[in-house]
Amino acid sequence: MNAVHAFSSAFNTIIPQHLTEKLSLLGINTSLCNWILDFLTGRPQSVRIRNSTSSATTLNTGAPQGCVLSPLLFTLLNHDCAAMHSSNHIIKFTDDMTVVGLISKNNEGSGGGPSKSASRHRMA
Repeated sequence: MNAVHAFSSAFNTIIPQHLTEKLSLLGINTSLCNWILDFLTGRPQSVRIRNSTSSATTLNTGAPQGCVLSPLLFTLLNHDCAAMHSSNHIIKFTDDMTVVGLISKNNEGSGGGPSKSASRHRMA
C-alpha cells in the first residue's frame, strides 16, 4: 500500500522565525535574514468583495501569494527534507511537497510515514 502525505497551502505554512533560523544556519547574512523576517511579519490583510472591504488583520506567518520571493523562501525552508527509508520518496515542487512511502505487511513502522526531517517541516 502506498501512503501519501501532501503539504498543502505551502506558502501559508511558513513560520518566519524558523525560516530565518535556517537561513542563518545556511550562512545567509544576518541583515538579509532580518529583512526577510520583517518582510514576512506584520503584514496587513483584508478581503474585498465588490464594494465591501473587511477590516484589516495582521499576518505573522506565511509568505505572500504571488510574490516572486515566496517559492524561493519555501524551497530554502525545506531543502534538507530527505527520505529516511528506501521505500520513501519526497517529491518537491516550487510551492508544494509530497511524501510518498510504501507500506508493506508488518513494515508500517519502518518507512510508511514522513521522515523525521519531513515531519519537522510540516510547518502547520
